Amino acid sequence: MQRVLVTGGCGFIGANLALERLRRGDAVRLLDNCLRSGSERNLRLLERQAEADRLSLAPGDIRDPECVEYALRDVDLVFHLAAQVAVTTSIAEPRADFEVNALGTLNVLEAARLSPRPPIVVYASTNKVYGSLDALDVRLEKDHYVLPQLEYGVNEDLPLDLHSPYGCSKGSADQYVIDYGRIYELPTVVFRQSCIYGPLQHGNEDQGWVAHFANRALADEGVTIYGDGFQVRDLLYVGDLLEAFDLATKHIDTTRGRAYNIGGGPRNAVSIIECIRLLEELIGRRIRTEHDGWRSGDQRAYVSDVRRAFEDFGWAPRVGIPEGLKTLLAWLATNAADSDARVTVGGAKR
Repeated sequence: MQRVLVTGGCGFIGANLALERLRRGDAVRLLDNCLRSGSERNLRLLERQAEADRLSLAPGDIRDPECVEYALRDVDLVFHLAAQVAVTTSIAEPRADFEVNALGTLNVLEAARLSPRPPIVVYASTNKVYGSLDALDVRLEKDHYVLPQLEYGVNEDLPLDLHSPYGCSKGSADQYVIDYGRIYELPTVVFRQSCIYGPLQHGNEDQGWVAHFANRALADEGVTIYGDGFQVRDLLYVGDLLEAFDLATKHIDTTRGRAYNIGGGPRNAVSIIECIRLLEELIGRRIRTEHDGWRSGDQRAYVSDVRRAFEDFGWAPRVGIPEGLKTLLAWLATNAADSDARVTVGGAKR
């Protein structure tokens, strides 16, 4: 049994990770202020499925160093997922964005550094640290953009280019985590994550767009596409991300102090328009769309080069987009708070 701390443990990825670790028999501690929509529902789900002595909640805020130090006490693994996650919010509230993402991460690193037995710290960074990728050759082919010079996608050697307060706060935290691994010899790992999706995701149009589109589609409501809709992202099913977390920590002698681009890779790259078409096929009806202007720092094409992860700890995505979307739709159809309609998913009534 390992003692695991998950910051942001009531969020989408955090709750999935906590459930997986509880199934393994680990003791899981959550640090979450439960302010994000859906977090309280995820917490209730965790409490229903966990033995009381193996799940604990350390209520508090990642910005409070004493709270973080208490939560980190006597743990073996820290998965630092707590964050302000929306570019739009960071532009409206840059100080709060900095305090959560940058200062909160520093609090985690300092608590780990001062611990008598420093735990492994895995940090959930973002592909936004590479900026808008304007310097790359991007071409439009039919209904999606491509990166013709990058057959395998964006690798970790691409220089960081921080756009928006969100990019700056996440990027600075990303670099702090790497440097604490170097300067203080902490066992730290950075995951620069692409678009993660799956059950327990309560998405909105600012973050978690795949779940947002799926939920709106099930409710027969329209979606807004910012830009032309040909933007490409590599989608990663949350179960594949959890496997990457596990393998990276098991190979910490290799992964410590390194950053990894973690996404669906070229095989799971899809444009917004193409994703909407897949959803239409799965639910059996058209999705109404309207367009709005481009948003600041939006990448026309981002695809993760996941070869370093495969070389260092043997990980590669396994769940394809159609399979992952079916699972997400099935969960949303039966669990989403704002949708109790009976729908057909993958040929089965839900």
